[in-house]
Amino acid sequence: MAGVGKLLKQAQKMQRGIEALQTQLEAKEIEVSTAGGAVKLKVNGAGKFLTLTLDPEFLKEDAKVVGETILAAVQDAAKQAKDYNDAEMQKVTSAFQVPGFM
Repeated sequence: MAGVGKLLKQAQKMQRGIEALQTQLEAKEIEVSTAGGAVKLKVNGAGKFLTLTLDPEFLKEDAKVVGETILAAVQDAAKQAKDYNDAEMQKVTSAFQVPGFM
């Protein structure tokens, strides 16, 4: 049963690490800029969008171009946040090893 106790301690340690990471992810800001700075987005490491700034001159462009550019910025910001989140989560969970599993 010593193995179970060790496993439980590892799980508790990982849980504390995940809780600390969630706080860190909320605080991390990722900035994305497209179209030469005409569209700027900020998203946190947890994937929550914080700000969207549009250059007024850019809004005079064709609506389709504006929409596509904003969508591209949103997709880029979401990907960067996910990649950051995944990398940080991997750091926390990589130390957790369950006997008999890879």
